Amino acid sequence: MEFLQLYYFQTVARMEHMTKAAEELRIAQPSLSKTIARLEADLGVPLFDRHGRQLRLNSYGKTFLQRVDRVFMEIHEGRRELQDRAGLDKGNITLAVSIPKLLPELLGSFLREFPDVLIRQRIESTSTMKRLLEIGDIDFCITSVPIEGPELEWIPLLTEEIFLIIPSEHPLAEQDSIHLIELKDESFISMNTGFGFRDLTDALCKEVGFIPNITFEGDDPETIGALVRQGLGIAFIPALSMNRITNPKLKCLQINEPNCQRTIGLSWSKRHYLSLAAQSFRDHVIRYFLK
Repeated sequence: MEFLQLYYFQTVARMEHMTKAAEELRIAQPSLSKTIARLEADLGVPLFDRHGRQLRLNSYGKTFLQRVDRVFMEIHEGRRELQDRAGLDKGNITLAVSIPKLLPELLGSFLREFPDVLIRQRIESTSTMKRLLEIGDIDFCITSVPIEGPELEWIPLLTEEIFLIIPSEHPLAEQDSIHLIELKDESFISMNTGFGFRDLTDALCKEVGFIPNITFEGDDPETIGALVRQGLGIAFIPALSMNRITNPKLKCLQINEPNCQRTIGLSWSKRHYLSLAAQSFRDHVIRYFLK
């Protein structure tokens, strides 16, 4: 069994298509097919179910892929650790967030202390961030809901209140606070399904007995605010965004019932190696929110 065979198998397993895998690997399809066939012969079991040109990982293939993924993950982790200890790079951190407005001041204060560190940012859904943490594609994620798993660590950083924004001409604009159930017949403008804040606000509505009528989904808070100003619906808004609400066409309402809060936290994998730069970043984030 050769390392290259494992790499080819991993690619075919991911794409479940021999021609596309060959194109990605930049090798001839017959050569790739023979390599997979030799691997199956060596293992003594088929790894794919074949139906014409269609490939599907069978139970043997799925079991073997888990092991192969671990092999490549350990090699990747080993390379990162050795480079880190040898000082071959100045530090790279990959961070996924669902709350980008937190980043400017947080990252600015860190980079002033560690100017040679490169930080890559990604905006992802909660489920995607969990998967990326588990496979080691990101070092950290900052989310508004806990990301949990047997090999994941999550620590709370801050808890903030959740408000509602409504058009200034809305019938409820004369009030300063409401019970959430009063809005059961309203149209909501919301974050996309799968994002932590959306999951949380859906759960708050369900808690008081209704499913929100979502008329628009998006991932840009500015667009959501603009649609509310146009009178097309109402929207939940976290306290962190309150200082940006200065438009006279919007009114913020406090929610009296239920208790509407979210806790923002930092997650990382206990299984994957954290570089010295990543460890310094984790310590910095914790200190930053303790202020």
